[in-house]
Amino acid sequence: MATLTGKVALVTGASRGIGRATARALSEAGAAVYLAADGTREELSAVAAECRARNAFARAEFGLFDLSGVEDVGRMVDAALACFGRIDILVNNAGIRIRHPFGEFSAAEFDRLIAVNLRAPFLASQAVAASMRASGGGRIIHIASQLGIVASQTSALYGLVKAALIYLTKAMALELAPDHIMVNAVSPGPIETEFTHARMEREPGYRESRQLQVPLGRWGKPEEVAQAVLFLASTEATYIHGSNLVIDGGYVIA
Repeated sequence: MATLTGKVALVTGASRGIGRATARALSEAGAAVYLAADGTREELSAVAAECRARNAFARAEFGLFDLSGVEDVGRMVDAALACFGRIDILVNNAGIRIRHPFGEFSAAEFDRLIAVNLRAPFLASQAVAASMRASGGGRIIHIASQLGIVASQTSALYGLVKAALIYLTKAMALELAPDHIMVNAVSPGPIETEFTHARMEREPGYRESRQLQVPLGRWGKPEEVAQAVLFLASTEATYIHGSNLVIDGGYVIA
């Protein structure tokens, strides 16, 4: 099992779904974790308690931040550094979805999705770089999406931004390699989260139609994505750099 004892991880969007599962996995491996999200204190407090329960020696702290604002991105990194003094692992997971047929997106929706899904990871990555350099290196992992690779109805804006995040992974990997800061992306496909469950309730047949597109014949679980993030954050992944790991049950090959 990968060990992260002595490491500090900052996980955004940590109150639910993939972010929550990732925070728990990193804690179980021994990392101290700082949980950031725009949810509620109750949600984040519950996740922090789950993290501590998985490893009695691992610390878990949290803060509420609206990553659509430039100031909150900086405040988040400063808060994590104030708690732990360093950041070894950054998981840029926070994201929003706005779905419309092409031609019906507003300029405000465009700006908000860019701000949360792309600008925040960009600025957070820049902000943690100094701490990682001082520690001799680090790991940055972007949670992109299968939809940054394949087109899907009503996802033009979301897919556009995730494709940009995959490119950002490559550009950062090229420039940060001399600092021993390893950068990778993970692109989940159909994963059962609170968001997808809500859509399943709104759209009868959505679960089955998406499942039919997956060669493995099922939806993925947040924990399956979290284990990939854990691997990329660990010393087990010492020569994986600038990659985009697709976790979608074979969807993109079908």
